[in-house]
Amino acid sequence: MKLAAAAYPLDFFSDWTAYEAKLTDWVTRGAKAGAELLVFPEYGSMELASLGGRDVAADLELCLHEVMRHEDAVIRLHSALARQHNVHILGTSGPAMATAPRPVNRAILYGPKGMIGYQDKQIMTRFEREDWDIAPGNGLRLFETTLGKIGIIICYDSEFPLLARALVDAGAEILLVPSATEALAGYTRVKVGSMARALENQCIVVHAPTVGPAKWCPAVDANTGAAAIYGPPDLGFPPDGILAQTQLNEPGWAIADISLEAIAHVRSQGAVLNHMHWDEQKNRLDLPVTKVKHT
Repeated sequence: MKLAAAAYPLDFFSDWTAYEAKLTDWVTRGAKAGAELLVFPEYGSMELASLGGRDVAADLELCLHEVMRHEDAVIRLHSALARQHNVHILGTSGPAMATAPRPVNRAILYGPKGMIGYQDKQIMTRFEREDWDIAPGNGLRLFETTLGKIGIIICYDSEFPLLARALVDAGAEILLVPSATEALAGYTRVKVGSMARALENQCIVVHAPTVGPAKWCPAVDANTGAAAIYGPPDLGFPPDGILAQTQLNEPGWAIADISLEAIAHVRSQGAVLNHMHWDEQKNRLDLPVTKVKHT
């Protein structure tokens, strides 16, 4: 199958029609390229804050509520596009109200028959904790789809190996990593984390970032990244593990062919067997750490 990761710029819209036209164009181009799963980035939904005007978009609290105001319309639009093009779509993540008194950061997965489910971000960055007061989600979800078993680890979550491993232990073959990072260092952390998750779990990781400036919204005013699709650098995969990648900060789709059979093959016949040998760490951790003092 073909997977597509978006390097997605944030735009200021004068009305809903402009947003609808943009998303329709992106999905149409991805589908025409043959992609069956299209992955959009973290906090891409913050461009909807522009529909409340510049003062609302510039306010850290008001922008959250403006985006959430459009939630039902966003779900209807994504569902219609997924059905029209017979594709799966991971929509841009954004604020949503869960059981917590504060918004969570939620990404919704759609299929040709409509909304499949959602994944909330688990671990908040310092900005989300200290400045924005975004709440963590309540647990991970594995999506068993016609394309395969899919897990979602949003941005910072990709930097923690045990979250991805829990999804892989549950059966995940493909991990989706939507991200939004201000600086090159932040993008690099998510990229390195995503590549490490592909290596240690011998799976596919799809990394979709926001790119470019959005100075009208301080929550997402600067965005650095490149979209990419990673696999383990081993049998049947590129030696650098990169199946596809866009140019840094250039909007567009990174598209690659992937095979679930190739994942199963590398997990059983690879030069290394990281997926199979993961539990051996536990035996090593049961041994004491020997301190060697040198003076």
